[in-house]
Amino acid sequence: MFRRLINKAKNLFSKGKEKKHMKKDEMQISKNIEENYKQIEKLFAKSEDVTIRRFIMGKGDVKAFALFIDGMINKKLVDDDILKPLMLSTRSIKPSEEKIPNVYNWVKERVLVTDELKETTSFKKSVDAALSGDAAIFIDGYDRALLASTRGWEERGVQPPTTETLIRGPKEAFTETLRINTSLLRRKIKNTKFKLESMVIGEVTGTQVVIGYIEGLANPKIVKEVKKRLKDIEVDSILDTGYIEEYIEDNPLSPLPTMHRTERPDAVASKLLEGKVTILVDGSPSALTAPTIFMEFLLTSADYYQRAIFSTFTRWLRYISFVITLLLPALYVAVISFHQEMLPTPLIITIAAEREGVPFPSFVEAILMGLMFEVLREAGTRMPRPIGQAVSIVGALILGDAAVKAVLTSTPMIIITALTGIGVFVIPSVDMALTLIPLRFLLALLAATLGLFGILLGMLIITIHMASLRSFGIPYLSPLAPGTYQGLKDTLVRAPWWAMNTRPQLMTENEVRQDINQKPQDPEDNEENLIDE
Repeated sequence: MFRRLINKAKNLFSKGKEKKHMKKDEMQISKNIEENYKQIEKLFAKSEDVTIRRFIMGKGDVKAFALFIDGMINKKLVDDDILKPLMLSTRSIKPSEEKIPNVYNWVKERVLVTDELKETTSFKKSVDAALSGDAAIFIDGYDRALLASTRGWEERGVQPPTTETLIRGPKEAFTETLRINTSLLRRKIKNTKFKLESMVIGEVTGTQVVIGYIEGLANPKIVKEVKKRLKDIEVDSILDTGYIEEYIEDNPLSPLPTMHRTERPDAVASKLLEGKVTILVDGSPSALTAPTIFMEFLLTSADYYQRAIFSTFTRWLRYISFVITLLLPALYVAVISFHQEMLPTPLIITIAAEREGVPFPSFVEAILMGLMFEVLREAGTRMPRPIGQAVSIVGALILGDAAVKAVLTSTPMIIITALTGIGVFVIPSVDMALTLIPLRFLLALLAATLGLFGILLGMLIITIHMASLRSFGIPYLSPLAPGTYQGLKDTLVRAPWWAMNTRPQLMTENEVRQDINQKPQDPEDNEENLIDE
């Protein structure tokens, strides 16, 4: 046992030393352009999309070459803003005769006309820039490279959301292009305090990840913790925000999500204005926000675009649907198996008549019908959209009717399954809807074992677990536990905007959102003046 621990510690120590050694001996750009050219040819061997364009600047004095990837660059930018100035605009100049002491600075300051130009001495950074769509320019005699922004790959335009659709509100969603996503947020938060910090994660993919927050609203400790967890990620690839979520979330073994994922820029902007932090990943059409509380998964952006009374009503519909989805199958199993006296006599007689001949107990019946519903839902999701919905509806009708006629299940169980399924679709968050599936089956098992006492025991366990969860230090059940009066204005109800004067108290130290006296005044006192005017 001790030998294993010692060997494991040695392996970790050797890996750490190896990584430090690799960083320390990171290859630098050589002053000899032929060495740089050979090294790049070696790195990109058998890569036909890589272009290395060699040329000579001036009157045959200075050798140079440009490295870029076909399909990831805008060819017109490369031709007009890089190659043409370097090859044609300098052909009448001989640096040695013109007494140009530093050709590199001359090219950087007087020749290239690109709007974004960086430089690096690291060979790896220059190659990474080319792989990201930039053009790397190497000049003979200098151990630095110029990185010109020439990105121009094919990209999907801004389209309406597919999973978080609204009747009233913005009709735009994130895309797979990181810079488009950041621009969508910039359009909504036009403030210099809105910060976007970038880092690269993934040893193989080199994925760009952006952290966004509003300085002065976001808690500096939370921002620091988010950065720390992201920097601690050491993995080959990051392809979506789902990868990031599993690496940095609190309590990764919990079935409940502790980070919120959305495809709507307006939803991210609203959370940033509450003092939260967002994480964007290049190639992912969704964003993560943190810290996250439980109530966020039952709220939508539409709540803030409609009048407060109607928004409160729809919220309570979601709360009721959440309870129905979670408890209805378990309640049915408990009542049918143990507590028949709780139902009116005519109703229990009807249910008993419908269940006559069914070979399975109510628990097995509930599990089978629940699994069948999930299979139909998954089939409808994976199939092409024009036929997916039709297959789900027709499949549910045919299988339900056939199961009842074959006496494999009862009509009440079909109704319970249908109500549970409809309640799932009312929940705005897909992550929370998926979380309810194992919890629903767990409660049904406890109901079949202990009846209503089993359901109460299961709910107690779930509640205790939720109360123990934290999302970057914020209690998962806030503002219900610990309870705050101001927080309840945007949870149990949706108070009018003029009544929500403060931001969530645990999220930010800058709690004041607006002036207190914002309520519209009754114009009765000024009625005569208005009529006269």
